Amino acid sequence: MDIERAGGRGANQLRPIDCFRDVLSRAHGSASCSQGETRVLAAVFGPKAGTKKNENPEKACIEVIWKPKTGQIGKTEKELEMILKRTLQNICLLSVHPNTTTSIIVQVVHDDGSLLPCAIHATCAALVDAGIPLKSLAVSLCCCLTESGQILLDPSKLEEQKMKAFVCLVFPSSVNSVLPEESTPATTKSTEQEIITSLTHGVMTVDDYFHCVEQGRAAVAPLSNILKKKMRSQSAGNAVK
Repeated sequence: MDIERAGGRGANQLRPIDCFRDVLSRAHGSASCSQGETRVLAAVFGPKAGTKKNENPEKACIEVIWKPKTGQIGKTEKELEMILKRTLQNICLLSVHPNTTTSIIVQVVHDDGSLLPCAIHATCAALVDAGIPLKSLAVSLCCCLTESGQILLDPSKLEEQKMKAFVCLVFPSSVNSVLPEESTPATTKSTEQEIITSLTHGVMTVDDYFHCVEQGRAAVAPLSNILKKKMRSQSAGNAVK
């Protein structure tokens, strides 16, 4: 039996998405991204000379600091920092500015589900805003698996809590049409069938996982087009002082 979703959303229907660049005046790059009621701010500082301890000085270092809406940084936030850092290491051209550190601060404004994808989109927009060289953009979405085996895309917080399992997928998307042509890496190619990051919670079969991947892959192209359009054409009217 199909699950009834808030607002009459279909199983494969994403919530409204918005993305604004250049929202913070003191950051080298910044962005605000919302998916439904979920909203995240991202700020980029750098590149600054020197790398963090245990990092390769022959490559650029990426540092991620995740700030929850309220309370202290805990185990969950540290896990999200690590996942986001590894994702960004896959899309940034780390050889362009060796022995430097770029710091990304992610501030959760409101969490109504699919928080990591929203943070990834905000971070990508902030990196573009800062002029950080990228191999590709990262486009992400969550897929939830109900007890009856139905797959729901872009779950709300309440849906996540009721689900049997869910998977967060991150796909690469070309930077073309977002960056100026002269700054687009010559090695850029279409890799949208690949997966950068895959994070699962709960228990699902291998078949269920690949069904989630199929659903996610089908949704990633239109999602990518929406995000690119937002990144290209929108900026905040008033920077945050």
